[in-house]
Amino acid sequence: MRYTLRQLEVFLATARHENVTRAADELAMSQSAASGALRELETQFDTQLFDRVGKRLQLNTVGRELRPRAQRLLDEAAELERKLVGGDTQGRLHIGATLTIGNYLALDIIAAFRERLPGAEVELSIANTETIAARVARFDLDMGLVEGEYHHPDLDTRHWRQDELVVFAAPDHPLAAKKRLTDKDLIRADWIVRESGSGTRQAFDRAMHGILTDLHLGMQLQQPRAIKRAVQSGLGVGCLSRISVADEFQQQTLVELPVTHRDFRREWFLVSHREKFRSAALERWYALCQDSFA
Repeated sequence: MRYTLRQLEVFLATARHENVTRAADELAMSQSAASGALRELETQFDTQLFDRVGKRLQLNTVGRELRPRAQRLLDEAAELERKLVGGDTQGRLHIGATLTIGNYLALDIIAAFRERLPGAEVELSIANTETIAARVARFDLDMGLVEGEYHHPDLDTRHWRQDELVVFAAPDHPLAAKKRLTDKDLIRADWIVRESGSGTRQAFDRAMHGILTDLHLGMQLQQPRAIKRAVQSGLGVGCLSRISVADEFQQQTLVELPVTHRDFRREWFLVSHREKFRSAALERWYALCQDSFA
């Protein structure tokens, strides 16, 4: 072969960081060795894989086409190495999850996974749907568990489970005494909601179709915990997954507001790259996620 796996590692790390120095740090190489490996790869095939934009190295058309194939080849090589040393059921996964899933469900799934595969390691990253999906598309994550829809030509998005948002307030909020809220009530309320780019915000916007532009979105916060605290302090009403406010409802520090004429149902999805090699560990993770909520 006219290329080495090490050259592909440097190429992929550079694509992730858009910088050779940071790629070298990730691979525990010197900057000169990493630059040399990348230069040799391009020279051997008389091609250029990156466009130099200032200090950044951005993948060009050839580089973008090569990236998923190189990633798959390295993943297969790593899987082969595990099989050769007798660790075919082990491996390392980097899973991404959105905030509700990451804070309320993902750790239980990881615990069950590690019980089935004691030798496997799982790293969890938590962010909103847009961020997680984008990182899966860049091969930074092996799989994403997301609350919202995200359309990308390189991503395989599969239905996982159903969820429901709920509108809530502090027990002494004026709307808490009402048996049913109308659109007029919703328009008059001060809302504390998730930020744009989150799956929860996407579902909220969809549920409020027709009156969304009339709503007063007083605060937009990234963390569900911060939203709950703000609502408990009487700053407005909120809307989050029912899962994330179950404890507060039970303790009666928050109460559900009846908004029966709006549809707050939504779906959660498992997101992976279409070109991603499915290792034994990743296949078992996917199966476990499906079995957990079948």
